[in-house]
Amino acid sequence: MAKPVVLIAEELSPATVEALGPDFDVRKVDGTDRTALLSALPEADAILIRSATHVDAEAIAAGTKLKVVARAGVGLDNVDVPAATSAGVMVVNAPTSNVVSAAELAIGHLLALARYIPDANASAKAGEWKRSRFTGVELFEKTIGIVGLGRIGTLVAQRLAGFGATLIAYDPYVTPARAQQLGIALVSLDELVEQADFITIHIPKTPETTGLISADEFAKAKPSLRIVNASRGGIIDEDALYAALKSKRIAGAGLDVFVSEPPTGSPLLELDNIILTPHLGASTDEAQEKAGVSVARSVRLALGGELVPDAVNVAGGVIDPYVRPGIPLMEKLGQVFSGLAVSSLAGIDVEIRGELADYDVSVLKLAALKGIFSPIVSEQVSYVNAPLLAEQRGVPVRLITDKESDEYRNVLTIRGALTDGTQLSVSGTLTGPKQIEKIVEINGYDVEVPIAKHHIVMLYTDRPGIVAVYGKEFGDAAINIAGMQIARRTAGGPALSVLTVDSPVPEGLLETVRVAIDAKLMREIDITD
Repeated sequence: MAKPVVLIAEELSPATVEALGPDFDVRKVDGTDRTALLSALPEADAILIRSATHVDAEAIAAGTKLKVVARAGVGLDNVDVPAATSAGVMVVNAPTSNVVSAAELAIGHLLALARYIPDANASAKAGEWKRSRFTGVELFEKTIGIVGLGRIGTLVAQRLAGFGATLIAYDPYVTPARAQQLGIALVSLDELVEQADFITIHIPKTPETTGLISADEFAKAKPSLRIVNASRGGIIDEDALYAALKSKRIAGAGLDVFVSEPPTGSPLLELDNIILTPHLGASTDEAQEKAGVSVARSVRLALGGELVPDAVNVAGGVIDPYVRPGIPLMEKLGQVFSGLAVSSLAGIDVEIRGELADYDVSVLKLAALKGIFSPIVSEQVSYVNAPLLAEQRGVPVRLITDKESDEYRNVLTIRGALTDGTQLSVSGTLTGPKQIEKIVEINGYDVEVPIAKHHIVMLYTDRPGIVAVYGKEFGDAAINIAGMQIARRTAGGPALSVLTVDSPVPEGLLETVRVAIDAKLMREIDITD
């Protein structure tokens, strides 16, 4: 029997090929040569790439035998994951390959800022000897703020512990108990900015985190603040950062990531109190080798029909066809749940009621966790690492099944206890021959809303004229309301309104509407496939 063909489309370490072992026919192709790539793909069972090879819908269609696309790195911008999923092709990456390298780079930036290392190096090489010009500060006994306590943020905290600094962190999705284990005090973002001598950022870029550190935050900071972003470009508002550095409102900054890369023409390049590196977070020999070896092992597992820990678009193992449509629904319910949570999680129940209870629905628990954590952690979340993320945050998870379902054939529910003592629940179902995904319950309020890309959820006291108020505000802002449903228990009591809108809503507009209708809850939910 012919060996499965594994196509290596870019330069990978010898250890990658060794990790594949002798059971495969390993072939090489220049992934940047489009003609050569498309010619080689029809015989390939798997393809290993880095960042230069684009595996788009055309490439996936050409790979008629293709079972796995393996990216030796973290990002998947050069892989059409939806097209791969539609074609039944597994996509794997190496989500943890660069975590140590990224953490160490952030610490390198902190030290370089504290001791003016790049400037002192340039001065010495120019034949100067100006020691007093480069008098720095110690990290010892300073307050260091960490924004995001995911895997990389945790590694940074563990390494900074040896410097004798006071560590504080902002992460609304980490429990105080978990932070205490790391020797960190959880604080609000305002408190972190006000107290910190150094700040290092380790969160994903989402609509909520874009511009998280802006002019308002810099206005609250100490003049001695030095801030580092080796996470994602745009989390720090670059215009506000430039103004704060130019005016000496803060002491310095270190950036490895930018809104536009390379940052050609950015005024930040003109400043002498900023250190810039060209997105080097994963640029170590060790990270590159770890990435190659990791995906080689995933390819072995995938082609052997086994569970793949780093699959980003499928859960390993056999999934019954009746269960499969519930996977994307449950992921989206998880995103809604995450978007509505106003404090960190204390526990999660995933409830499956109806005919699905007769099947193995463990994958639906994984899908729920994937949906919950994908918007709030910096790591790539898979069906396998999602339970680990919950465990790391001290969040217990239960799967509950019940064959009884009163209103719908099947109802999928995520119910959670939050650390502020409140409860949160979101339920959904699939209806009709086309299996339309719908939200059917939020916090005990019965609704029936087809899931779309943009929703707004509001909770306010029911009274005449409210719909006209927020309808006018959204209309004046050219936000089209495509659908609306209001649920209440009693006239004049609390009412929950779910709007479906055609475009994202500016944060400032949401606050304006919240104040106008005196809403107890006002959240925008953006759903990603």
